[in-house]
Amino acid sequence: MTPSDYAASVLLSVGAIFFLAGTVGLVRFPDVYTRLHALTKSDNVGLGFVITGLAVQSGSWFVVGKLLLIWVLVLAAGASVAHLIANGAARRGIPTWTR
Repeated sequence: MTPSDYAASVLLSVGAIFFLAGTVGLVRFPDVYTRLHALTKSDNVGLGFVITGLAVQSGSWFVVGKLLLIWVLVLAAGASVAHLIANGAARRGIPTWTR
């Protein structure tokens, strides 16, 4: 294996760990707002690591550009959907978690 293969493996593994952390946050946190925060933050960072790992392996600037475009679109979609869900929860009167 080449050094770029090792770097890509590490980046992909770190991205998978962030995805796992987001899933744990989705299951464990008490209300919709904290769940959204955990899920969107960790998924955006995890996807960044995964795309970086794939870009290291791609070998083509065209493919790297497409991967970055996908990441930007997913960032925008994730933020928009999280905002819509949080806004809908607030309109329905779902309270935030308090001790």
